[in-house]
Amino acid sequence: MIKAVIFDIDGTIIDSVGAHIEAWKRTFARFGKEVSDEEIRRHIGEGSDDMLPVFFSPEELRRFRPDLEKYRGELFKREYLPSLKAFPKVRDLFERIKKDGKKIALGSTAKEEQINIYKEIAHITDLVDCAVCSEEVAQSKPHSDICRVALQKLGKLAPAKVISIGDTAYDVETAAKSNVCTIGLLCGGGTSEELQRAGCVALYQDPADLLAHMAGRFWASRGQQRLVLTEKPA
Repeated sequence: MIKAVIFDIDGTIIDSVGAHIEAWKRTFARFGKEVSDEEIRRHIGEGSDDMLPVFFSPEELRRFRPDLEKYRGELFKREYLPSLKAFPKVRDLFERIKKDGKKIALGSTAKEEQINIYKEIAHITDLVDCAVCSEEVAQSKPHSDICRVALQKLGKLAPAKVISIGDTAYDVETAAKSNVCTIGLLCGGGTSEELQRAGCVALYQDPADLLAHMAGRFWASRGQQRLVLTEKPA
């Protein structure tokens, strides 16, 4: 029986993928790289430690990485963060999970300050048991650190008693490295194909769709079998 849920944030409970793509695209252009939206989308959800070397050489990163990350962080905070919204039914979903007696953790590559803002945007501060931010780990997604720390904060629960919910293959990989299964949401950065290939046990369109399917034995034996996908047409 599942006892806790670890949620990703960007693209999973907060509608922010488009904003992140734009912020990264403007940042890359500022530092001499013209990159397409699709190229960036494929790396949304991945920590910058792994993302930036895809687009810049080691010599370039030695020269200006701190300036690039500072510029991008300030740009996102100033021009995008204030207008972000949660996906519909996020608080209802969290209330249902708590009603079912489960703990809730947030696990994100974002910094603590940003996670706190996200919790306020989604009106879920009082429903979250713990959160793991980028400052608490040596390596971010898709490495195992975020999920591993979340498991510790949840009371050292066995991985089989925890389910992860995310929107990218990086979320799935992070959880899998701690032997935690993942439910994928299609409202963020990952495609149905990418999420299925990464190993999601089920797919739902968004938080509202996930909430609508929580009935009966939803929490039982999530890792024992591959679940029927419930993707809806876009």
